[in-house]
Amino acid sequence: MTPDTVEVAFITPRHLAGGGDPAWITVPLHRACGWTYDDDPLMPRVVLTSPDKTSVLRLEPHTDGQWWVLHHFAHGGRPAWYASFGARTPVEIIAGFVDALTDPAAPRTGPSDPFEPLRRQSWEPAPGAVGLVSPDGTTRMERLVDEADPGAWFVTTTLGPEHLVWQARFGENTPPHLIEAFATALTEPRPVWRTNGALGLPTLDPKFINRGVEDVLAANVAGALAGRVESLSNRQHDAPPVRPNPPEPPAPRASHRR
Repeated sequence: MTPDTVEVAFITPRHLAGGGDPAWITVPLHRACGWTYDDDPLMPRVVLTSPDKTSVLRLEPHTDGQWWVLHHFAHGGRPAWYASFGARTPVEIIAGFVDALTDPAAPRTGPSDPFEPLRRQSWEPAPGAVGLVSPDGTTRMERLVDEADPGAWFVTTTLGPEHLVWQARFGENTPPHLIEAFATALTEPRPVWRTNGALGLPTLDPKFINRGVEDVLAANVAGALAGRVESLSNRQHDAPPVRPNPPEPPAPRASHRR
């Protein structure tokens, strides 16, 4: 590593990459999508509200529980719904959800199957549940059919029965195309990148993750977020319903270490 480079870890599968930088979500929502924020310097939280006032995203760090909570209010005859994400839910996966929510060209109605992206990546049926399990056995996506929260969706990543890594929850009225977008980002095979080496990773066990460490140009690392903001800003209101490609991870420059 030189003064011009930063040590970056490239990690797969992405569901075990740790939470990442919250700015990957909050900055584009504000700068590219026009969400306004409430700033309380005495509280360690972020509150962002959509331009039409129908959605509010709260990022509020807790020792336990869900760090990210999005409430969408009843509007235009459509019921209210919620989505929440644990602290170690990778921001790249959350981005799949919020980018679909804010995409002016995304379909709002029509058939959508949140399980389909998982089937394409060889996820298997979850025993005793309406759901699927990842090939490494660490993550399951299921739809509940109980009286407490009928129709709700849960995505849960664990490392053994006593080690919950993160959980995403979607209320029964969450638009299916948004959950499908989350599932698509969840199963994306490309690695995600993290600075500061292994800091924040839930495991370094090579049975579960592949971790390649590279020296990357500092300018590329710094420019990744700006590239994401620009990509989302360029979405057109009259464009066909396609998802924008997120910026690629910063390109490695020098040595490769494990």
